[in-house]
Amino acid sequence: MTFAQPRAKAGFRANAGPDLLLPALLTLTVVRLWLMPLGSSFWIDEMGTVFVARHGAADPSLSVAPQVALSIYYYLPRLAASLFGSSEAVYRLPSVLAMAIAVALVARVAARLIHPRAAWFAAFACLAISGIDYQAVDARPYALGTCVSAAGVLFLVRWLDEARWPDGVLFALFAGLLWRVHLIFWPFYLVFAVYALARLLRRETPAGWLRTAAVFALAGLTLLPVLADALALFRDAKAHVIVKPPSLHEFEHSLRWNVVLICAAAAWLLSTKVGQAIRLPPSEPRTSESGASHPRPPHISPTSWILFLAWWLCQPLCLFAFSWLTGNSVFVRRYLFLMLPGAALTATAAVAYFTPPPRMKFLAAALAAIGLAALGDWGHLWPAHEHSDWRGAARKVNQLTLGPDTPVICPSPFIEARPPVWRPDYHMPGFLYAHLPVYPIAGKVCLFPFETSPEAERYAAELTRGPLSASRRFLLYGGNGATRFWRKWFTARPELAGWRSVRLPYGDVDVIQFDAGPAK
Repeated sequence: MTFAQPRAKAGFRANAGPDLLLPALLTLTVVRLWLMPLGSSFWIDEMGTVFVARHGAADPSLSVAPQVALSIYYYLPRLAASLFGSSEAVYRLPSVLAMAIAVALVARVAARLIHPRAAWFAAFACLAISGIDYQAVDARPYALGTCVSAAGVLFLVRWLDEARWPDGVLFALFAGLLWRVHLIFWPFYLVFAVYALARLLRRETPAGWLRTAAVFALAGLTLLPVLADALALFRDAKAHVIVKPPSLHEFEHSLRWNVVLICAAAAWLLSTKVGQAIRLPPSEPRTSESGASHPRPPHISPTSWILFLAWWLCQPLCLFAFSWLTGNSVFVRRYLFLMLPGAALTATAAVAYFTPPPRMKFLAAALAAIGLAALGDWGHLWPAHEHSDWRGAARKVNQLTLGPDTPVICPSPFIEARPPVWRPDYHMPGFLYAHLPVYPIAGKVCLFPFETSPEAERYAAELTRGPLSASRRFLLYGGNGATRFWRKWFTARPELAGWRSVRLPYGDVDVIQFDAGPAK
């Protein structure tokens, strides 16, 4: 990915330093933030990806969560695993590639709508946002969604700029794909509509109303089957809600406005007399092509600002309103990821507003260094993607089990694991316990639901009176929310009076050992 403009051979030696610095910083950032965490443990949703990739969307156990498999994304990890084998890095590879393309597309949008020299800054603004780096390492559909949405924006901009039918058709194609990546991406269609409407109302496009309406109609026709699926799933939406409706503080915190504010404030400071005293690197010209001693910042059109702000704010605003109006909260951090390139572009535009183009590369290098220092997790040689170390917890379970008869109680990590879908003899392998085939454990597995229920507590009481008391040791293995409850529950049982329990944490995954001690 190269954003530098071509230069004459005569100027190569003088400009080689800065031109090589930015690619070097990009390489170092991608290696540290994207590639080095690839081999770390899956978190629970990634193990759901492995289940769908291995068993297919038609697996009967997925009927309890039909929304999980309704994504074209799963073809990618399935293909990767068929080509390179099954491992954490292989399943995450499609997201790395999708996010690399997405960052390049965002940089192209910045070059087109802000200034060609803004492309590098936009790329590093993306890399300085932790949510974008997270998507690149996550074996989930979000990086693909970010890539598809960015492609849709770029081809819409090109369509409105030049009215070339190939660009219009490509926009309709990517717009049609976006909702097929994840059903929660529906608010992004407002971004397309708001920007196109702004350009049409301001008469800033040769495309015209009729041809633009035709392009949008083509995209809409491709979405009709997806709309039918979305409406069908909405009837059972409450069964899949995992968070409460957001507060205003949560909404404000989700916007990542600090990136925009810090970048804008730094650019403004550098535009003052204090900033002008800072000397530019020798490779950066101090004059514009016209000979002006102080080049002016580029002009950014109002419609470009509208696009950047809509890209940034539509997703959180719509999901916030939807969560409160319907009572089905979908205000989850990962569902907001589509907004992050919009925040990066808004930050880039804010910097460009105060900054002459010759300084943009210098600021891009500074942002790259700051982002790498802040997000690099330098306290660990190999940073983890998530704080859920299921692999390490499963390894500890296998070390602690005394044999195949040692009971291991496994609460499901999925909210859909409730009676009557959940039952003690749940058929395995199944989606509700998708993590068990990924990191197999020894012992006699006892399947528990996601949360307590009368049926679950009756089953636990039967186990306590029978196999657990007889074994003199058993393990509790799962997410720390479930293990915390069941640890208290078992500790209070009279049958286990005098037993001791030891908690072994692996991020937000626990292994708890219950032990009766030596027999008297």
